[in-house]
Amino acid sequence: MKRQLRSPRLDEFVALQPCGWPACGAVCCYGGAWLDLLEVEDIRANAGLISRHMSSGHVDFEDWFQSETEADPHALSGRVVHTAIVESPAHYHGTACVFLRPDFRCALQITGEESGLHPWRFKPFYCILHPLDLDSQGRITLDEADVLGEEPGSCLSSANKERQISDIFFAELDYLVGKDA
Repeated sequence: MKRQLRSPRLDEFVALQPCGWPACGAVCCYGGAWLDLLEVEDIRANAGLISRHMSSGHVDFEDWFQSETEADPHALSGRVVHTAIVESPAHYHGTACVFLRPDFRCALQITGEESGLHPWRFKPFYCILHPLDLDSQGRITLDEADVLGEEPGSCLSSANKERQISDIFFAELDYLVGKDA
């Protein structure tokens, strides 16, 4: 799914590196995720595939999302809903997105992989995007690099060498906006 445009900020150089999953333990998943309502409908249509990869006790689609929706100008449907957050004593902050399994792998990503599809086929836009963000014009950007590099549990850490932001996140940008965007 190609979405949004790139901010010129992505051409800048920063001394950051990705967290090194799985060593990070999927820390970014502690608070759940926002999904466009269109993504929720896609997950509903594929719930039978996805439920096979969910943790025991979390196989029912009706338990995967919170009930409240919010407006989001960047969502294709204009509205988003948050995933359910479950207790996970072994995980960062003791909580996790309902789709995060005890092995710190995402059930949505595993479903894509094991179905012979792109690993991110079912993964929500905002999950793929993270720790990138959207600017006020809806373009993909990176917030304050120094803050992200020093934040405990960040998906980025300080690096000895600077790299172009677009190179650090090449796979994500290619998937979301394509090589030429």
